Amino acid sequence: MQAAATGRILPSASNDADNVRRRRVERMIWAAAMAVLTAAVVAGEASSASAPYLVLDIAVGAVSVALVLLLGRWPVPVVVLLSLLCAVSPAATPSATMGVLVIAERQRRPAALAVAATGIAAHLVRGLWRPVGGLPYVWWAVIVVAAYAALTSWGMLMRAHGALISSLRERAEQAEAEQARRVAEARTAERTRIAREMHDVLAHRLSLLATYAGALAYRPDAPPEQLSRAAEVVRAGAHQALEELREVIGVLRDDELPDPTAGGRPLPGIAELPRLVEESRAAGLRIEVSGESWHPALIAEATGRTVYRVVQEALTNVRKHAPGEPARVELSGAPGAGLDVRVVNPLPPPAAPGAAAPAAAVPGTGTGLIGLAERVELTGGTLSARARDGEFRLHAWLPWPR
Repeated sequence: MQAAATGRILPSASNDADNVRRRRVERMIWAAAMAVLTAAVVAGEASSASAPYLVLDIAVGAVSVALVLLLGRWPVPVVVLLSLLCAVSPAATPSATMGVLVIAERQRRPAALAVAATGIAAHLVRGLWRPVGGLPYVWWAVIVVAAYAALTSWGMLMRAHGALISSLRERAEQAEAEQARRVAEARTAERTRIAREMHDVLAHRLSLLATYAGALAYRPDAPPEQLSRAAEVVRAGAHQALEELREVIGVLRDDELPDPTAGGRPLPGIAELPRLVEESRAAGLRIEVSGESWHPALIAEATGRTVYRVVQEALTNVRKHAPGEPARVELSGAPGAGLDVRVVNPLPPPAAPGAAAPAAAVPGTGTGLIGLAERVELTGGTLSARARDGEFRLHAWLPWPR
């Protein structure tokens, strides 16, 4: 554990040490550059009429170069002090002007303007008692103001450019994070969609197979012809389950419905309800169908598929949770009023005291009705499922535009 902790801490400590070392090298480079410029200024002053101030210029120059090393720790106070030294000697001008540029780039506008105003005032004061030979004071003032305005504007421009780059980088990171979030949500939605489709298809088909297989196990002494016929039904049902699973996976991969003219079967809709009812009746389920019948073309394809899945899930649940009980399927509705689908079945009688509860033909996951409710909501409808008065009632309402 200690080694693992050390492995996590050492990289951070190494990065901090590298940053400190890099900033120290940068300060040394700036100090060396300012030392060269300051030496040039002092040499120029020594050859001019300001030679009596040579000792003062050398001292101010040495102090200004030393202050450059402290610029990273106390930027504004150091630059203000350098600007004040400019009122005494031109040897502080290189370091002061460099400091003004740094402040304008790294600090807010009020601090940059205040430092620039201090530097301008200091140079104007020095121009009064140490005038530049051959240059009128007015022109000296214009040059000083223009130079500080240029330095301040340049620094602010660099600050704005850095802020723009930082903003663009942050936006790019946010866009990347948003894209990753959308990909994760899309994957989650796709997994949910796959689970819903597989449940709708396989739960119905496998419950039928379990019913037929249960009949084989219950009547092993049946005539060979009946056993053979039941085994053939199981084989055909398993083959059809595999075909339906392959179609569902193909649809989910292509993200669009199959073309009926392309050789594949379309997803079942309201026109397939009679076949669904007959399959369930053949498995021994007693079903009563009542209500209206419509031409499939009158109902939207998505709505028809939802109706089919509602009835399919309801009949599957009857086989799983109320084996041997009858079911009643009711269809009603009209354009503009909506489409009502009701499936009602009696609740199974309670088990006798001490008797084991009958096992379901196919184990339930408890998510079938949840997925069905999501499917109905996606079409703009509502779904309710509850036990009442000894019956389990499943009711779905789906929109049916005029």
